Amino acid sequence: MDPSCVVESRSILGMRADATSYPAASSQVLAWARARESRYVAVATVNNVMEAYDSPAFRAIMNDADLVTPDGMPLVWGLRLLGIRGAARVYGPDLTPCLLEAAARQRIPVGFYGATDAVLEKLLRAVRSRYPALRIAYAWAPPFRAPSRDEDLATTALINDSGARILFVGLSTPKQERWMAAHRGRVEAVMLGVGAAFDFLAGTKRQAPRWMMRAGLEWLFRLASEPRRLALRYLKHNPRFLVLFLTQLCGWRSFDESNTRSVQHANSRQARVDARARPIATGLVLAGADAAGLMAAPLWRPRSGS
Repeated sequence: MDPSCVVESRSILGMRADATSYPAASSQVLAWARARESRYVAVATVNNVMEAYDSPAFRAIMNDADLVTPDGMPLVWGLRLLGIRGAARVYGPDLTPCLLEAAARQRIPVGFYGATDAVLEKLLRAVRSRYPALRIAYAWAPPFRAPSRDEDLATTALINDSGARILFVGLSTPKQERWMAAHRGRVEAVMLGVGAAFDFLAGTKRQAPRWMMRAGLEWLFRLASEPRRLALRYLKHNPRFLVLFLTQLCGWRSFDESNTRSVQHANSRQARVDARARPIATGLVLAGADAAGLMAAPLWRPRSGS
């Protein structure tokens, strides 16, 4: 995490989560973009936490991100139970429009990397209609296979030549976080892994009603919408997250935080000690929570003078 980005953080099963907000996250991303800095922002759900728990390499990627927003309600509740009472959700599909509106107003060029050609075309149409002043400098739906070294170098050069200063990455977790980590220092833009935001903004997938989001039931809506794709993920991750987080909350088990770089992380141990007095039942609210893991040539290039 960038030492200049001072936000209160906690470790959840060894993965850092930052208690930021829409205004704070947007302000930080825009500042990095104006300074032409290469950064990456992870928008985290339970899927990220469990992928990080299962893989030390992925945990290092998450803990080394410049910002980790709590996208899912379980992470928000986890931060609150670990002592950050004002923690709030910073949801990728809502953060994306915030940044697009600000980028249009401040004339900051943006780019999109991910999804399919069909989804990306609909996304670009929707974004142009909603933000006519926005400069879209780059857009590409990469193939699902791993690129060759030459292809990756060419893609990186195209992104940098486009002048995009904010790059929205929609490859799903953990692929998008690995891609961003591998390209920090190479892609001259702030990269945000926003996953399903591409589909939601393009209108190709429906979002859960707001009351379901607030209640932590978005996972149920998404499971009903995509059972074949999401059932195995939820069955694998949700029960383990609940049990493991309860052991952390009650102080029965500690988790490896050696890769964590949060600036105010020292308070987390004391928060766990204090949490021992909490009834175990408080953790049960996470049982039905939103654990969704949001998750060739460019399709479109800017015309001269655009």
